[in-house]
Amino acid sequence: MHAQQWILLGIIVIGGAAVIGSYIHGIATHAHSASVLWGGTPRVLRLVNIPFMILAAIGFIAFTYYILFRLNPEEVQIADRFDFSIFYVLFALILIPSALWMPLTFSMIAHPSTGLWVGIRLILAEVGITSIALLLALLNLNTNATGLAYWFAISGATAFCIQTFVFDTFLWSAFFLT
Repeated sequence: MHAQQWILLGIIVIGGAAVIGSYIHGIATHAHSASVLWGGTPRVLRLVNIPFMILAAIGFIAFTYYILFRLNPEEVQIADRFDFSIFYVLFALILIPSALWMPLTFSMIAHPSTGLWVGIRLILAEVGITSIALLLALLNLNTNATGLAYWFAISGATAFCIQTFVFDTFLWSAFFLT
């Protein structure tokens, strides 16, 4: 692997550990956390959302694999403007706020406040918008590296966008407090 890929891998490992750690801590320290975290989200929407969560997780793996193992960082140009290092920013802007969502949501449940609710919604919106930016970066790659792995990455990034932008930013946020 190229040095830039190692840097990105480090961001993903540290950020991913923070996300997973926040989820493990949240679930371990809050009884009935699964139902509480859905808030007022209707059951039918939950049943639609759960498969998308799984697709988004698989999608994250697919586009991460493509970026880490199929791209040559020295050749990457995105929209004739950005190089491989843009992925550092995109992954950090997805993973860091994602690690904050569950602790802030449990804080909101315990001590509701308008400021906290606005902060949670801003975090979700930022992750959703950044996931769209990542999809656009993949779609605007100026590289010869495409093929099946590329289309799995695009499909995965699309599923990730649907989860983070549509379900999290809009639907979960709209129903959580109802």
